[in-house]
Amino acid sequence: MIIVPENQIAGLMTPADCLVAVEEVFASMAKRSAYNFPVIREAIGYADALYGFKSGFDRSNLALGLKSGGFWPNNVQIGLANHQSSVFLFDADTGKCRAVVGGNLLTALRTAAASAISIKHLARKDAKVLGMIGAGHQSAFQLRAAVEQRSFEKILAWNLHPEMLSRLAEVAMELKLPFKIVDLERLGAESDVIISITSSFAPILKASQVRPGTHLACMGTDTKGKQEMEAELVAAATVFTDEVAQAVTIGECQHAIEKKLLSRDDITELGAVITGRHPGRSSPDEITLFDGTGVALQDLAVASAAVAHAVSRGTAIEVDF
Repeated sequence: MIIVPENQIAGLMTPADCLVAVEEVFASMAKRSAYNFPVIREAIGYADALYGFKSGFDRSNLALGLKSGGFWPNNVQIGLANHQSSVFLFDADTGKCRAVVGGNLLTALRTAAASAISIKHLARKDAKVLGMIGAGHQSAFQLRAAVEQRSFEKILAWNLHPEMLSRLAEVAMELKLPFKIVDLERLGAESDVIISITSSFAPILKASQVRPGTHLACMGTDTKGKQEMEAELVAAATVFTDEVAQAVTIGECQHAIEKKLLSRDDITELGAVITGRHPGRSSPDEITLFDGTGVALQDLAVASAAVAHAVSRGTAIEVDF
């Protein structure tokens, strides 16, 4: 069995590596050569933690396995990341455990890659202003990945606690992009692309605040009850997702579905755009929305790539198991 520890991931996987792996997953899902198993995600009644499993199988590259982990909100007080996870890969021919891979950085990178891919395929080509909602650990990864997809000229940002936006301000400075903290009205009125990455359980952005032609990458809602966008905003957009089954149950779409403002048939997998089966954006004034729920196949793809890199570079740890 191969072990790739968390402390090796940064030296093995670049954001570009992750973007390629995740884009291939979207295409495999659209071709129905890969599928995700039902998600298990539970509040364990201890340490205020959410814990669960995401698993799946991709027949195109024989990636089989699961990611185990969750959210421990008190970790920050002891110097650990709140999100903790590990990826387990299994041999598709025998069922033997093939590898265990540290999943914390990989999760951040693949989540950022997913929203970046949505920008690549759905945002207007002339998008110039990027709006960021949220300032947690993941937000910096989202910002760095997004700016690779369009020639953004400035960054607008909002967070419930504005003092936390210093993280994004530092990234914007590194990228040599103007950065401004604004209210939601201005952010919606001026942004061409908006990324939301929060843990909100109440709508933040309203339909009345978003202008025509905006692309929304909604990346924070991955649990029953979470919500970042007003249901009416989701219903007003052309909606794309990583997986429809998750979008309607634990994703941003769940609330519009519950209000009967949206149906499953209104939601398109992003993979259909990547493979050319769907045209994607149909006009400059169309509001497009990507409901990024996070699927197991993305975790398996980036973990498999990390294992391949570790083996090729001779840094993989091998043990009898």
